[in-house]
Amino acid sequence: MIAGIDEAGRGPVIGPMVVCGVLFHSSDLERLHRLEVRDSKTMSAQRRQQLAPRILALAHKHEIVEIEPRTIDRAREKNQLNELEARVFAQIIQKLRPSEAFIDSADANPEKFKQRLQRYLRSPVHLIVENFADQRYVQVAAASIVAKVVRDSRIAELRSVYGDFGSGYPADPKTKKFLREWLHKHGSFPDFVRKSWKTLQHL
Repeated sequence: MIAGIDEAGRGPVIGPMVVCGVLFHSSDLERLHRLEVRDSKTMSAQRRQQLAPRILALAHKHEIVEIEPRTIDRAREKNQLNELEARVFAQIIQKLRPSEAFIDSADANPEKFKQRLQRYLRSPVHLIVENFADQRYVQVAAASIVAKVVRDSRIAELRSVYGDFGSGYPADPKTKKFLREWLHKHGSFPDFVRKSWKTLQHL
């Protein structure tokens, strides 16, 4: 049994980061290729939404963890965002119980992230940890698609309540305008915003 694990939403200033793990039998990987599963960043939102339920139907098991902004802020205060991700990834591995886990590294140094992961694992598993693993391994691409669809749905929920704040990324002028106006009106930032991001500190 083979797992692919990836996250969506590490960089934005608004909304949660979503980590997804999907478990497949090795014989399922060819079916993922036939579905034209690839890195979620290379396809449209509509295509991701079409593929996500088909991926989950094919998977033997899946786990999704949403990391809220306040949890991300606490980790960043201690310069431990990569440590937080390693802990969550390890929790997912423990629940999926694969023989091999293919992981998109949260660290620029994959070996360092692999060592972080191993500290949290209670049972042995063969780890393949690489940068850009979502571009190389279809099982990781599958996880990236599901994670992105879940995060997009959370962002859509926020927009339906608070209005259009753009992409949620710190460089987006519409996002910065939304945050500036919110701060002017309320005097502080809302809970769905990552307050440790430099964008907010500058505002």
